[in-house]
Amino acid sequence: MNLLFWLFIGYIFYRIFKGYMRFQQHYYRAGQFSGITIDKEQIASSELGLFVALMAKVAKADGRIDELEAELISNTFTDVAKAFPQSERVREILKEIFSTEKHTTDNIDEICIRLQQLTQREPQKRIMMLTFLTNLAFIDGHFSSEEESIILKIATLLRIDSSRIEAIMQQFAQIHKTPPPQTTLNEAYGLLGADKNEEMKSIKKKYRELVKKYHPDMMQAKGASEEYVKDATQKMQKINAAYEMIREARK
Repeated sequence: MNLLFWLFIGYIFYRIFKGYMRFQQHYYRAGQFSGITIDKEQIASSELGLFVALMAKVAKADGRIDELEAELISNTFTDVAKAFPQSERVREILKEIFSTEKHTTDNIDEICIRLQQLTQREPQKRIMMLTFLTNLAFIDGHFSSEEESIILKIATLLRIDSSRIEAIMQQFAQIHKTPPPQTTLNEAYGLLGADKNEEMKSIKKKYRELVKKYHPDMMQAKGASEEYVKDATQKMQKINAAYEMIREARK
C-alpha cells in the first residue's frame, strides 16, 4: 500500500511539473531580436511588428477602441518590446506602427502573407497570435460582424485550419456569453482593492495594474490550459465591470 501511495504521489508531482513546464513555455524571449536595426522599417517588417499591425486592424474593426482594449494593447506593446534591444525605443515605434496601421485597411493580405512566411515552420506560433487577436476582438463583450470577418480573413491568410479558428472563437464566445455576476458598489471597490474615498486617479492605477496582471503575455505565451485562459478572461471581465460601475457612480 505504501508503494502504491508513493507511486500515486510521484504521478501527481509529475503532472504538476509537466503543467508548470507548459506554463513556462516561451515563444519569444528577451533580446531575441538583438541583431535587428532599431528603426521603424526594420521593426515593422519583423514578425512581432507585423503582429502589432494586425492588432491595429482587429482593434479598429468595429470603429472604436474602448479603455480595456487600450490597456491590453498597451501592455502588449511592453511585452513585445522586450524581445528587442532598446525596449523603450521599440515600444514607441510599436505605438507608431499601431497608430498608422489602424487607419489603413488595404494591406491586410500583404501583412498576413509576410507573417506566414516568417513563421511557416511554426504553426503553433501563428495559432497563438490568432488566439490573442480573437481575445482582443471579444474582450469588450461585443464580437461584431466586422471583427468576425477580419479574424476569419487573417486565419485564412495565415493558413490556419478553419476548424481551429472556429474552436478558438467558440471558446471566447462561451466565456463572454455569461456576463460577470452583479456586484454592489462596495464589492466593486473591494474587487479593485480600492476605497470609496479614494481619488479616481488612484483607482484607475489599481485597475490598470490588475489588467496588466491578467492580460495575455506575448513574451511568456503561457502555453497554459484552456481552463487557465478561461479563468484569467473571466477575471478580466469582473475587473472591467467593477471599474465601469465605479466610473458610472462617480459621474
